[in-house]
This record gives sequence, C-alpha cells and structure tokens, in this order.
Amino acid sequence: MMSFTPLQMTREQYILATQQNHLPRTENPQFYPVGIYGWRKRCLYFFVLLLLVTAIVNLAMTIWILKVMNFTVDSPLILQSDRNVTLNARNALGQLTGQLTVGADTVEAQCKKFEVRASGGGRVLFSANEEEITIGADRLKITGTEGAVFGHSVETPHIRAEPSQDLKLESPTRSLIMEAPRGVQVSAAAGDLKATCRKELHLQSTEGEIFLNADTIRLGNLPVGSFSAAPPSSSGPQQTVYELCACPNGKLYLSPAGVGSTCHSSSSICLWH
Repeated sequence: MMSFTPLQMTREQYILATQQNHLPRTENPQFYPVGIYGWRKRCLYFFVLLLLVTAIVNLAMTIWILKVMNFTVDSPLILQSDRNVTLNARNALGQLTGQLTVGADTVEAQCKKFEVRASGGGRVLFSANEEEITIGADRLKITGTEGAVFGHSVETPHIRAEPSQDLKLESPTRSLIMEAPRGVQVSAAAGDLKATCRKELHLQSTEGEIFLNADTIRLGNLPVGSFSAAPPSSSGPQQTVYELCACPNGKLYLSPAGVGSTCHSSSSICLWH
C-alpha cells in the first residue's frame, strides 16, 4: 500500500496549478449567430410570397383559357375564326410544304399528295396528286339527280346500277361512243334489249357478218309493193302472205306473194324511196 508525504502532495499540486496558469483564458466570450436575419430575411419572404402569387395567377389564367377555348378531355378540338383557319406545315429549313385553309366558302389543301385513309386498317380511300386521282373505296356512289359529268374519257372495267334500279348512259346533246378492241357485249339476262333512235340505226360489220338468231324475227312498218296478179275483188280474201324483197341499196320492202317471185314486178318502190 502506497503512501504520499505532504511534500509530494504539495509538489503535485504546484505542478497542476502552474499548468492551469499557462492555459489561455478567454474573457467575455462572443457568440456569432448562424442564419438569415434582418432585411435579408424580409426580402426572402417577399420573393417567396411573390413566387406563390405568380404561380396562383398562372394557374388561374390557364384555367380561364381552357374554359374560354373549350379545351376539355371528352370534347373535340374546335378552332373558330371570323375569316378563315389556316394550318401550315414546314420542313427543317422553314419552307412551306403543306397548307390547309378553311374559309367561309371553300376548303383548300395545297400539298404534293392528298390522302384520305380509313380509320381501321389505314386503307387509302381517296388519293390525289398532280398525275391522277385514285378512289380506293369498295363502291363509288353518286346520288345527284344529274349524275356524274366527265369532261374526257372514262376507263372502267365494270359499270353497275343499284339493285332494282335502271342503268342509263345518256348524252343529251352529243354522241355516246363505246369502243373496245376485243368487242363490246350488251346483254339483258332477264329482260328486253331495246335500241331506239330518231333517224337511222346502222348495224355495220366491216369484215364479218351480222347474225340474227331468234325463233321469230319481226320487221315492222316495211313499205308494201302494189303488185297484183289479178284484179282486186271486194268479195275475195285479203292478202295475208308477203314476200320480203331487198332493193340494190339494201332497203327492204314487202311484195304480195304469188306463185313465183313478185319482187321484180314491184321493184318500183326502190325508186320512190
């Protein structure tokens, strides 16, 4: 067990007291506050308040514009103007490549190619450019009372009328011409085929023949010659059998039938007509 003498304790106390005397002492210590105070704090609050007011004003203006322009999620987009509405498309160089103008009387589209596509499969229903116009719909229906007017030729593989409706091709003031290098066929499967004209009806075959195939062939309103082998008698039977004759120019006429041919006897009818 260790023991300390009073001299040793005094020496240690002296050393400790001497070290404490050499330590720097600070009298009246100063504390520096950390933060924004004074006019800087007031300016910060002012700018925060100004930013909040600006955001509220912008939100209010946005809602007002959406309300005035009728911009809603469920309604379509409507563009209105007192004069016209024009939509322009430009390329990377700023050059105008397409324009759509909706005016009071007309709708104009200026572009290299104009297409109308179906909403389902994207099939082209209508296409127009400088060279041609293509209609890709399954059926082209014209409901106007005057029909369709074409200034030049029309090429189509099939022209068909509506069910239970008549198909009429008409040229009111000029000629109607149908041409085909391999033939023109006109048929009526369940009805009559009529060809009427005001003047002359010509059937001409330059290299072949005209073939009429029917059980009965009728030629109405043919002129009748005046040949008679015997003097007419009021009590005798009327002439009911005639001979079909042809003039050198191809005109047909009827001559009363006799024992032999009577065409030469009544051939004077070729001179009358």
